[in-house]
Amino acid sequence: MERKKIKVGLPKALLYHKYGLFWETFFKELNCEVIISPETNQDILSKGVNLAVDESCLSLKIFLGHIDWLKDKVDYILVPHIISPHRKEQTCVKIMALYDIVKNTFDDINLLEYTLDADTFKFNFFAYMKLGFRVTKNPFLILRAYLRAKKTQNHHQEKLIKKQSEKIINNNNNDPTILIVSHPYTTYDGLLGKPISKFLEAEGVNLLYSDLVLYGDTKNLYKNISADLYWSYNKELLGAIEYYKDSIDGIIFLMTFPCGPDSLVINLCQSKLKIPMTLIILDELQGEAGLKTRIESFVDILKIKKKHV
Repeated sequence: MERKKIKVGLPKALLYHKYGLFWETFFKELNCEVIISPETNQDILSKGVNLAVDESCLSLKIFLGHIDWLKDKVDYILVPHIISPHRKEQTCVKIMALYDIVKNTFDDINLLEYTLDADTFKFNFFAYMKLGFRVTKNPFLILRAYLRAKKTQNHHQEKLIKKQSEKIINNNNNDPTILIVSHPYTTYDGLLGKPISKFLEAEGVNLLYSDLVLYGDTKNLYKNISADLYWSYNKELLGAIEYYKDSIDGIIFLMTFPCGPDSLVINLCQSKLKIPMTLIILDELQGEAGLKTRIESFVDILKIKKKHV
């Protein structure tokens, strides 16, 4: 008799937009059935808002909404415990505490987690091997799953980066080039960043994304803006700005309210960089009409500036 596949749920929020392909490949290679929650919608957002404490950022509220959508449909839900991706760095508090927040918000929920903390030598490989043993006792299967997931993720990322590089090379220089600076969980969320990207493309903007750059090319560039920063994912944003600054006409920061690290980083950029920039703060009460008006005004300014250069 064929063994029933374990159903593993992946919330399509927060770090899914950074590591989702890796996770999906890893669990499928372990013969699990992977169920991914849908794009963020108003219903998921409303559920998350009701579950979260008032001080939570919008990104965390959305994540809890996705957990709620998955909880009765799967055997386990993956909630990573990522403290420090690189030595002497940290993620923000909401990322570090994610596992505990979910565990204490939902009753009778089965979670899978892995801990990544470079400062205590808990690295990806060993974390995923330990995670794999939760669903199979075959170490060779887990090793193969890890290597294939890593290869798939790297290939996908390199393909997107190459495509963005070609966009810069083939730019006709008539339309403004704007760098979207935000975390992937904001940039690619169906309710947050995606509608903004579609609107900008309809306005004839050449769009670049801050996450599409190789870590090795930018890991020290953040120091040109702030040498003291220790939030890993914010360092990546600053590194991307430095990497692309000579190829862009302006920057749009997307921030979910009320993110402390992002507020500090954006303030640093506004005080140190001479690139035209605007900040869009997203919350659950954001009106679409006012948002589009602000973005449209910024784009018009860049278009006028390009005509007079």
